[in-house]
Amino acid sequence: MAVKVRHHKGAWWVFIDHHGKRKAKCIGDNKRAAQQVAEKIQAKIALGQFELTEEKETPVLFADYAKEWLKTTVGVRCKPSTVREYEVILTRHINPAFGAKEFAAITREDIKRSLVSWVEAGLSRARVHMILRLLSAICTSAMEDEKATANPAAKPGRLLPPQASPKEKIRALTREELARLLETLRQRWPEYFPSFLTLARTGMRLGEALGLQWGDIDWHGGFMEIRRGLRKGTLSSPKSKKSRRVDMSRQLQETLRVLLATREEQAWRNGWSALPEWVFCGEDRHPLCDVTLRRDVLRPALHQAELRQIRIHDLRHTFASLLIQQGESLVYVKEQLGHHSIKITVDTYGHLVPGGNRQAVDKLDDPQTHVLEATIRNPRATTPENLVLFDQLDA
Repeated sequence: MAVKVRHHKGAWWVFIDHHGKRKAKCIGDNKRAAQQVAEKIQAKIALGQFELTEEKETPVLFADYAKEWLKTTVGVRCKPSTVREYEVILTRHINPAFGAKEFAAITREDIKRSLVSWVEAGLSRARVHMILRLLSAICTSAMEDEKATANPAAKPGRLLPPQASPKEKIRALTREELARLLETLRQRWPEYFPSFLTLARTGMRLGEALGLQWGDIDWHGGFMEIRRGLRKGTLSSPKSKKSRRVDMSRQLQETLRVLLATREEQAWRNGWSALPEWVFCGEDRHPLCDVTLRRDVLRPALHQAELRQIRIHDLRHTFASLLIQQGESLVYVKEQLGHHSIKITVDTYGHLVPGGNRQAVDKLDDPQTHVLEATIRNPRATTPENLVLFDQLDA
């Protein structure tokens, strides 16, 4: 009668010899986990509570468990867009490498080799990190459900190579560049001008703008309620999972009032029974397509305005940058952008505060510093006033 832990074929196994019956169980590449399993089995044997038939279980393949995990865990807690994103990662990257394996057969070395293949395939560091985090989350859940004894993808950040380059800087437009872009849109793409002006004057995300409805606008208060987002035809809550208010500039209010009047005239002319609920919609009364705005409007508009190519999300960065440059507080910028914490705002835009550090130290100076400097340069000028200044230096 014996329970032994051995390293065999690149993994740790528990070998059991009990009442003339033998069995081997693969634990994975975690020796400590194998020792813990062996200790539990040994304790059951000592109490007379162990039978080899109890240990026979149907093998659970990674792909089967991951599919169920997406449905019962992610599907309940996360947005549909997150579920779709995870499905794509599993289908394209994780399942081809680990889907047909049992959890015990997945080792940390296997994950490292897959990591190399993902990097060689051209995936960004951020994408690889997301893959590893998803893999680790599934393995952790499998351990909680007693389908796995170890998590070979634990602490995924340690598996990644050092970051080769610093984080990409935000590509915000200057005030003059933004004005040139908006004027180009107003002249060449007038039907899309209100949507781009909204992005530039509120800093809302594209999905939040596409999900905007007329009932979300408070004309008297001069603000909008961000209550939903629209991405790939699916409505969901805002990214922060809670609504927020964003202020409207006078130009934006006037533009949207004109748009509302145009939409009412359009509804009357086309015989629509009701006004379309979406602020930014086409002739079919459906929300505008994000691909159309990016590819067919913004890209040629930037070219026409002789500006560098930027992403539509950079209009959000432009909004924040211009607010900060004109002296608005980071707290106000955070509230308008809907960041989860002020740390995100500071990390992203803190370096744009104009002369912030210099202004801070300048406030420490005595208002008579210039007199002190003159006195130090000419110490013989010991007028009664200067004597007082010298006393201040001694204090």
